[in-house]
Order: sequence, then C-alpha cells, then structure tokens
Amino acid sequence: MKDKHEQLLKYLCMFVLGFAIGFGIVPKAYGSPENPERVCLAQNIYFEAGNQPVAGKIAVAQVVINRVQDGQFPDNVCDVVYQTKKWRTSWKGNQIPVLGQCQFSWFCDGKSDEPTDSTTWIESYILAERVLSGDWDDITEGALWYHADYIMPYWAYQLNRTVYINDHIFYK
Repeated sequence: MKDKHEQLLKYLCMFVLGFAIGFGIVPKAYGSPENPERVCLAQNIYFEAGNQPVAGKIAVAQVVINRVQDGQFPDNVCDVVYQTKKWRTSWKGNQIPVLGQCQFSWFCDGKSDEPTDSTTWIESYILAERVLSGDWDDITEGALWYHADYIMPYWAYQLNRTVYINDHIFYK
C-alpha cells in the first residue's frame, strides 16, 4: 500500500509539473509572495530529504514545524529553515551563511540553493502544502533535531531519540 501511494504521488507530481511550469504556477526558490513559508519548507524537504520516500520527506518537514512551535527557535518556517549562527560578506558584497554554521546543512554548503530536479521539487512543494495544512500527525513524535544515519554528531548523545525514518534519526 505504501509503495502504491508513493508511486501515485510521483505520477501526480509529473502530471502537475507540466501544467504548473507551463503556466508559471511553480515559484522559484527563496519564497513566493503568495506563500513564502510553503516555498521555504519545500526547499528544506527538497535538499534535506529529496532522495527519501514520502515518510522521510514528511518527517523532515515536521521537524521544521515542531521548531516553529518551540520557543528555542524562530517563530516562522522561513526563519527556522534559514537559521544560521554566522553570516559573512561574499566577494560580490552579498551576505551569505558561513559554511557549517546553519541549522540545515544544505543552506550553508556553498552550493546553489535552486532546485534542479523538477519532479522532486514539485513533490516537495505539494508535500510542504500538505504539511502546513496539517494533513498528517507528527510522525517524529515531537522531534526538533535529526541527522543522517551515516554520521553521528556530537549533540546526538545529549538528546532522546524518538524515531528512525528512512535514512534519518530523529531526536527531542
């Protein structure tokens, strides 16, 4: 059943993608005047869990939502996603995050933050909308942090593990 749901979502995304791109409905990254939080959340899903099954993508999105609702973090999706400890001025005069100082590694890895895989982007965008609409219960059990299962960050030993979903381990 789970595989059928994921396959149906992929086909839906491919169908919607052609329509959305053709009519300019799918916004570029870094926000949309209509709903910047949806775009910010979609970016985080895309870059943090784009290679994961649907459950992994939803779980990553729910951590962002949990952070928004927790007093330790900023109170909106975009500020949570783009939260960083340090900024620096690039050679072009732009403010950019310092490598390794962001809450989510993709934002300060020095690579482009523009999605390149259209199917994964539209799926991330649709899932972001559904997570923001509250379509699913929190499958992370209130997690505020996660990491890939092939690394072990120093902070993981200080937290309580909640769930293991696909390639990510979640904590609160």
